[in-house]
Amino acid sequence: MLPVAVARQRRRGAAMAGEGDLPVVTFGNLMSEGITLSRRGQHDKALGCFNDALKLRAGDKHCLITRSKCFLKLGDTENSLKDAEASLQIDKTFSEGLYQKAETLYTMGDFEFALVFYHRGRRLRPDLHKFQLGINKAEEAIVNCIGSKKCHFLSKKDKQKQQNKPIKDHKQMKKKSPKTEQQLLGALYADKAFLEKLLKDEDLMQSSTRQGIKVMDLVLGGISYLNHRRDFWQQQKPMYARVYERKVLRQEKMRDKKEKPSDISKSIAKNMEDIELLLARGSAEESCRKAERLLKRIQAWSENEVPNKYELIGNLHSCIGNAQLAMGQMEAALRSHKMDLDCARQHALTDGVSRALDHIGHVYARIGKFQQAVNAWEEKIPLAQSNLEKAWLFHEIGRCYLELGKAEVAQDYGQKSLQSADEEGDVEWQLHATVLVAQAQATAQMKLKDYPSAVMTFERALEKAKLVPSEAAQNGIIAALDNVSKSFIAQLNKSGKGGTLPSHEGTCRSHPCTQKWEKNPTLLHISSILEFPQHPFPCKY
Repeated sequence: MLPVAVARQRRRGAAMAGEGDLPVVTFGNLMSEGITLSRRGQHDKALGCFNDALKLRAGDKHCLITRSKCFLKLGDTENSLKDAEASLQIDKTFSEGLYQKAETLYTMGDFEFALVFYHRGRRLRPDLHKFQLGINKAEEAIVNCIGSKKCHFLSKKDKQKQQNKPIKDHKQMKKKSPKTEQQLLGALYADKAFLEKLLKDEDLMQSSTRQGIKVMDLVLGGISYLNHRRDFWQQQKPMYARVYERKVLRQEKMRDKKEKPSDISKSIAKNMEDIELLLARGSAEESCRKAERLLKRIQAWSENEVPNKYELIGNLHSCIGNAQLAMGQMEAALRSHKMDLDCARQHALTDGVSRALDHIGHVYARIGKFQQAVNAWEEKIPLAQSNLEKAWLFHEIGRCYLELGKAEVAQDYGQKSLQSADEEGDVEWQLHATVLVAQAQATAQMKLKDYPSAVMTFERALEKAKLVPSEAAQNGIIAALDNVSKSFIAQLNKSGKGGTLPSHEGTCRSHPCTQKWEKNPTLLHISSILEFPQHPFPCKY
């Protein structure tokens, strides 16, 4: 198994190990939710997710950039610039940070400094065309602000002549070519043409409205407004940048047609790396789109051009499924991973089968179909290649059995997970497995109404959970401890043994009640964790 895949499984298993009755809030979950909300246009809510994510992982440069983009969408250029600069303080060669800082400066109208950072980004990543597009639009915006470059080479006399030459009327205003103007104004171009046509009607131009406003002033005002909009849109989306982008796309298409097998392999490897990086950085939607485009290209090539064609097809189905899972599209993710499994089985790809079963089980577990998850993961057991892989696999299966109420089977898988973790020498998975075994034992003891033993077992599990450390696991065990203690007290009250136990004096927590009561000695060792019930013994309140 690839190191990246093992690391991903380790993170996933660690997250599931901490799951209790409450949902697990992780950095990745907050990032995914924030990006999804931002795509929907809910930037205020997305900002809250990014703020919470940075509390869990302060100084994460990718999170800072996503929050910077969110600030920019909200028009808060100051905070957008701060986040972009903070990411560059962490990593001066971070290309996304350079690009975001340049974009923010461009939006602020600081085109010269934006141009500087576009150039820095292009030097670092010449393969990213967005930096060249940024350079083009920044240069054109500067030219639009200060005028044509040719004016800088005029003689002093020529400059003085131009400055002293009066502008007689609106007809001498600088005009752009009709084709360029039409592309910039779009549907409004017809309105401007109509207004310019009205200017030729001298009688109409001399007339006034009922309010005494000259028609000529209204027409000139409309034309002036459209000219301002045209100039604004040219700065936002310069024509030269659009032409360059189309040129790049044409070149890529021509290159694809003429690519040699060796070039194809390099291109695929680069695209696969980009797809995984996009997903790791939280850009699941973009990762999914890129994977789907690459999948169509590979399907069109022959096996002579791409010798490992079907291995790549399966891998891309897996990437698409992971991206869909990150976007919350569970059914679509399941279909993609099943397509990966079918492809791997048809072409006898053992690693592909193992990978697909892993992901299918994970999706089923996420949607609460624990038996189907168990079926997929148990089929994967013979394909596990290392003790570490077995440790997390047995742990996941045990967790599912615990959710299904089969505590004995869960305990058995927990012991297997612990054994594999011991053989691997992995302390983290030893702790996860120990917690699972303790939870399974406590659950079985609760079924037998052996509440004191269950409390003691849960306490041992809690001590282990503190060593991981996992706040979610601790909260889940504390909640379970609370339930066990309440059941235990209810049993004592029902049997009438509550008042005869050795006591430790306390006060009833009900506000109007002043009676003294007794704490059960069995619960004294968890008094720092659990809240005592208000009335462990009969009370009129």
